[in-house]
Amino acid sequence: MGFAIQYHTDVITKDIPPLSQEWRGAVKQAIEEKLTTHPEVFGKPLHASLKGYRKLRVGDYRVIFRIENALVKILAIQHRSVIYKNLEKRI
Repeated sequence: MGFAIQYHTDVITKDIPPLSQEWRGAVKQAIEEKLTTHPEVFGKPLHASLKGYRKLRVGDYRVIFRIENALVKILAIQHRSVIYKNLEKRI
């Protein structure tokens, strides 16, 4: 079963523009190859206040997402050093 991808508006306006071309390509490839096919396998579940969300590791970057039926909703794409501090504001 294929999954559709939906991005949070802040991902498009705030998270993707500062990424270098190299990281943009790597993140895009990981999303297309892993999250459209088997997001429950490749994404590790998060805990505590982020229960219900999952993370996909792409180098030093993290893609935080939630699976809803056949839709993968991407909440954030940021460097691992700041993503968990900024994530609470988007939930």
